[in-house]
Amino acid sequence: MKLDAAPALDIEASPKRQVFLTDVALRDGHQSLLATRMRTEDLLSVASELDEVGFWSLEVWGGATFDSCLRFLKEDPWERLRAFREAMPKTRLQMLLRGQNLVGYRHYADDVLEKFIELSAQNGIDVFRIFDAL
Repeated sequence: MKLDAAPALDIEASPKRQVFLTDVALRDGHQSLLATRMRTEDLLSVASELDEVGFWSLEVWGGATFDSCLRFLKEDPWERLRAFREAMPKTRLQMLLRGQNLVGYRHYADDVLEKFIELSAQNGIDVFRIFDAL
């Protein structure tokens, strides 16, 4: 599977050390504080402002957002991702991926994993932050 990567950071070429910031408010902010119950339209209300800040990336998807969109908000998580991509064209979009568990609560087969990652990239994810949920 070949995916285009987010532009690499050339830290060595820089004459001074730089700090690259990722903001997680659109994913973890409401996941931690509001049980991931913020609707897409509410999150999009600040998207254009966040896109202007200059973050290296914005974590907008993954974790419990996929499940909550479907189960509690009755929203399409893929539509949410596409809406974020459209609203924030200047900023890398990042997701939190639970390794082999993807965005679920059990292990998935390798072909499912590969297709999910491929579709996530096609729909707007530039950076995958992966942890092993064991």
